[in-house]
Amino acid sequence: MKVLVAGGAGFIGSTVVSACLDDGLVPVILDNLNTGRREFTRDRIFYQGDIADGALIDRIFAEHPDITAVVHAAALIVVPESVAQPLRYYRENVGKSVDFLDHLLRNGCQRVLFSSSAAIYRPGEDFSVDENSDLEPTSPYGRTKAMLETILADTAAATELRALSLRYFNPIGADPTMRTGLQLRRPSHALGMMISALENDNEFLVTGVDWPTRDGSGIRDYIHVWDLARAHVQALRRFDDILPVGARRSYEVINLGTGNGTTVKEFVAAFNAVSDRPLRVRETGPRPGDSAGSYTRTGRARQLLDWKAELTLEDGIRHSLAWAARRDTVLGD
Repeated sequence: MKVLVAGGAGFIGSTVVSACLDDGLVPVILDNLNTGRREFTRDRIFYQGDIADGALIDRIFAEHPDITAVVHAAALIVVPESVAQPLRYYRENVGKSVDFLDHLLRNGCQRVLFSSSAAIYRPGEDFSVDENSDLEPTSPYGRTKAMLETILADTAAATELRALSLRYFNPIGADPTMRTGLQLRRPSHALGMMISALENDNEFLVTGVDWPTRDGSGIRDYIHVWDLARAHVQALRRFDDILPVGARRSYEVINLGTGNGTTVKEFVAAFNAVSDRPLRVRETGPRPGDSAGSYTRTGRARQLLDWKAELTLEDGIRHSLAWAARRDTVLGD
């Protein structure tokens, strides 16, 4: 089975590519290297370019006519940046994806696995959500994901396309074999900022301590990126069982998380338990676009994918620290 992975040189995309290779699938990477890394494409089939480049998409399908599915993980993902640059996010994440879908349909592609986000949910009273929970994205980034889900559902209803949206929660960790990991030296998510604070002997800022959670800090569902990648492989293997050809339903969503909510303060405690020295912590106000957060109920992933998260929060922290120590020897800058 050959799979086109758009965004396959990024953090999540490159880990999905590794999981595909380990499971006997043949990935073809498409990435414009805006945030992805060429080093993550070494010894892999790779095309550098944009998902909106119709001529390039035509060339990829001409050279790989046996591509049977597409993983769409190409997107800008930084929430505060999306608040400051909304038009850029709508253009990159929505506008170009519309062009991409056009190009895929023209080339006969009928299976799309979309990297969506839990940032589209309105949390319930206990902060848990499932696939039927109300949607209320609080940032332009989250709204781009919700918009594209609507576009995919409408397109699937009107064409031969079948689409499966995987709503990720908060990825942490790295490929356990250290082939790839988070490519950014100064990442904006909580764990990356913890590692940066530790390395530079800076304070880690707990942004927001007045949320209505058990300790006032935001709550998240931290899922190991390798578990996330395994779920992609399961979704690709089971795609036709989930969305059979000719069935009335041609669009589905599945949450991918651990099913456990962890507050930022609890995350700091777990980090300190794994790290060789504790973080210095300071509490401050929330960032633009922040929310209290949520965690998922996992029934649909178990039912449709026969999948559950297996790696722990501490595994994710440990693998992230190991990758951070190795990153510069792999990426060099």
